[in-house]
Amino acid sequence: MKISKQARRDAKQLFTSCRVNGLLDEGRVRQAVKAVIEKKPRGYAAILSHFHRLVKLDVERRTAHVESAIAPSEMLKTSVTTNLTRRYGSGLNISFGVNPELIGGLRVKVGSDVYDGSIKARLGALDESF
Repeated sequence: MKISKQARRDAKQLFTSCRVNGLLDEGRVRQAVKAVIEKKPRGYAAILSHFHRLVKLDVERRTAHVESAIAPSEMLKTSVTTNLTRRYGSGLNISFGVNPELIGGLRVKVGSDVYDGSIKARLGALDESF
């Protein structure tokens, strides 16, 4: 579906109105969607489609996935959480997981940023250099 410039502007304005202290407020998002559905302005389907995209991108940007080869200690979790909060700000949802394929080290993914300090990645880079 092609989204008009006006629909993009309206969706962005809705998205901006749903932010509180720089963070997206779930209650306001629900209210905004409900209001658009009730009023049904011209091109409301396109507005909602673009608004959904903006919300999805913001949620991804505020979510961090941390993988390690073994279960991380509480001290490591605290350190990683502190560093990610310092870099990306508060309100970050951080999840920790175990991926034995990494062999060792950490892989951190925040939105589209990936920090790969795993042994598997280093071995892959070494393999490519030969």
